[in-house]
Amino acid sequence: MPRTTRTTTIATAGPPSRRNTELALLAFAVILPCFAYANVGLALDGKMPSGMLGYGLGLGLLAGVGHLVVRRFAKYADPLLLPLATVLNGLGLVIIWRLDQSQRLHNLAKLHHQTFVPSAPNQLLYSAMGIGLFVVVLVFLKDHRILQRFTYISMVVALILLIAPVFFPAQFGARIWIIIPGLGSIQPGEFAKIILAIFFAGYLMVKRDALALASRRFMGLYLPRGRDLGPILVVWALSLMILVFETDLGSSLLFFGMFVVMLYVATERTSWIVFGLLMSAGGAAVVGSIEPHVKIRVMAWLHPFAVYDSPRPSWATTEQIAQAMFAFGSGGVFGSGWGQGASDLIGFAANSDFILGTVGEELGLAGTMGILLLYGLIVQRGVRTALAARDPFGKLLAVGLSAAFGIQVFVVAGGVMGLIPMTGMTLPFMAYGGSSVLANWALVAILIKISDTARRPAPTPAPSSDAEMTQVVRP
Repeated sequence: MPRTTRTTTIATAGPPSRRNTELALLAFAVILPCFAYANVGLALDGKMPSGMLGYGLGLGLLAGVGHLVVRRFAKYADPLLLPLATVLNGLGLVIIWRLDQSQRLHNLAKLHHQTFVPSAPNQLLYSAMGIGLFVVVLVFLKDHRILQRFTYISMVVALILLIAPVFFPAQFGARIWIIIPGLGSIQPGEFAKIILAIFFAGYLMVKRDALALASRRFMGLYLPRGRDLGPILVVWALSLMILVFETDLGSSLLFFGMFVVMLYVATERTSWIVFGLLMSAGGAAVVGSIEPHVKIRVMAWLHPFAVYDSPRPSWATTEQIAQAMFAFGSGGVFGSGWGQGASDLIGFAANSDFILGTVGEELGLAGTMGILLLYGLIVQRGVRTALAARDPFGKLLAVGLSAAFGIQVFVVAGGVMGLIPMTGMTLPFMAYGGSSVLANWALVAILIKISDTARRPAPTPAPSSDAEMTQVVRP
């Protein structure tokens, strides 16, 4: 007599969200800057700093808000991005506060008939605003693919942001700021890098097949067709215009480098990398030989200690690069310790462009490599997000944002260490500056949103009566 058995289909569990892992890492990301803050206070005054509790609670509150929003709106996002950004932001606040305590910087301000204004409270406010923008992006950006609709609008907005500083007076030899009465200055290039990445991702997703075509092969390289060189020539010309009219070497390297990396990822043609490097080097060499401000920076890079020569060359106007090298040299392998260095001798921009000099002196080679490793991890997680993304736009956008972040770190660190000329850009999350903090928190938010979409399990198929019950007939 036949027997009937009933079997029920059980859906497989999806991947873990890793939010608890993120929470544990965030706790460490808050404790580490608090420990550094206590060390600075003990080194300077022999006692714990009075603002220790407020700083710890404030940083913990900001990190907690970010975590709760990620847990709610990006449940499957990468668990490392938020803790990495938090620890870098927290350590930057500690270093800026440490430089605020320098009597030498107070005396320097008096020498120039200025009132010294501490930077740490403003930076803490900028960090809170950055977390606020981070929350806004995660809440209102339901899907990163929505950004693809604004491909050409983003191009227009980015051009406006890049051109606007030309109409404002130069500061410290460069036109990279927009002055808003009552609010201070804004560096639009920090936001333009994100908007340009959106445009490049949307444009290359559509045009990548045409750009991947090659007309001939020369010395092992596939040479692109002449008409396909148009996009890279336009971006190259734009980067040179920024370099000439705004004397902003950093932004021109950043935008052109980001586009070449995204172009290579989209087309898989090594020839684009070769052409990009040759055009970048050629354009920088020409502009550097004719533009006075860029030429001075190149000469200061080639001869950093000429400022101490007698007679001093006319172009040797600052000893910041030399003092930064002295800071790295005196730091040695393990550094002089928190609060026990003399990096304030760098003077102006010690807490912004040259903040890595303080890291090199007080934390040494080991600490500098640790900080650079944290930046490298952010880039690595961004690239991993690009590999996991299921849509081509998300892949290109994640690569572009990661490339922009990595190039900016290299440009800043290379300038402070003397590997390349100084560019005037700021180290993400750590250096003093509201525009940089806001833009980089928005960048991390977009990467988190892309990683959430990439790691989110596929929806379970709708149940059917055939799947719920299977009739098995046995004789």
